[in-house]
Amino acid sequence: MDIQLFEGELIRLALIDPEKDAETISKWTHDPEYLRLTDADPARPLAPGQVKKKLEDQDKEAEKARNQFHFAIRTKADDRLVGLASLFWIQWTHGAATLRLSIGQPEDRGRGYGRETLKMILRYAFDELNLHRVGAMVFEYNPRAVKFLEQTGFVIEVRRRQAIQRDGRRWDILMLGLLRDEWKLEA
Repeated sequence: MDIQLFEGELIRLALIDPEKDAETISKWTHDPEYLRLTDADPARPLAPGQVKKKLEDQDKEAEKARNQFHFAIRTKADDRLVGLASLFWIQWTHGAATLRLSIGQPEDRGRGYGRETLKMILRYAFDELNLHRVGAMVFEYNPRAVKFLEQTGFVIEVRRRQAIQRDGRRWDILMLGLLRDEWKLEA
């Protein structure tokens, strides 16, 4: 059996190293566009020490709760951290999880890292964790992310109208979902 779960052509999924990765992730938090694409919380930069603590707390919580898996996305060419991917809010009884995927630097987006990560994380979710469905939350002002997920088979299931405020305007939050059978058709 020679199935590679954590390594693709361009990237590999690895453990997040709070010591090593805090500096890079801190730089991402200084980019308001990155923060607004990945989180509904108010944008605010974090110092490397704050990021390190958040990552350590996340790791402790994941170990305790056993319902979340967090990965660093690293390039195979030079082991550079380019993004983060998570499966969280896993409901084992129902076989459901929520996905979060982000590529940190604007120049790393559109290079295939996200697409390969999504393919790998879905294989992990459905084949390794034996989940039935994976959901994702996207903001209406990020049509690129909506299209990215829809191309993989995700469908918009819920539209939370005017649920987020950015720059004096209200936007919808879109909840997308992908079932195992739909993924098998796409894979």
